[in-house]
Amino acid sequence: MAQTATIYNLSIDLSDVDRGVYEQLDVRIARHPSETAEYMLVRVLAYCLEFQDGILLTEGVASADEPAILVRDMTGQITAWIEVGLPDASRLHRGSKIAKRAAVYTHKGRQLLSQLAGSKVHKSESVPIYALDSEFVDEVSRLIDRRSSIGLSITEQQIYLTISGKDFTTSIHQHRIS
Repeated sequence: MAQTATIYNLSIDLSDVDRGVYEQLDVRIARHPSETAEYMLVRVLAYCLEFQDGILLTEGVASADEPAILVRDMTGQITAWIEVGLPDASRLHRGSKIAKRAAVYTHKGRQLLSQLAGSKVHKSESVPIYALDSEFVDEVSRLIDRRSSIGLSITEQQIYLTISGKDFTTSIHQHRIS
């Protein structure tokens, strides 16, 4: 019998000082059986860091044709293509051509940059790679339950996160494909 996705209900108090975004988010996310807790966490963080009108979480690893996160304008046009993890160059190339903006969030920055080095990606100089510290992602992902409350503040490219009474902090490192 095939395994089904596990549903997580996350209550996130988001304060993104860098962008002036202050929201109370109730995020319902399906974690596919092949999706790691770390990948899911990075997907949730990317959603919060990109939060705006028209944003939506796709099926993640279960979706072959879509990125982890899409942003659409009021006409349905894709305005942002946000990948998570270790996307291959062809997906980034496609997303960069389809959307006005493409970006990647990962906790495997060195591996991704090495994988993409020398690859053909449309407008690669304008595709930011946002790398999160893997230890931060590992520690926080172990604390996420199917129902979790998260406090998330972002200021000057620093993430301050509270979950299960524990506080964490990390930097967001931005890279470009070379």
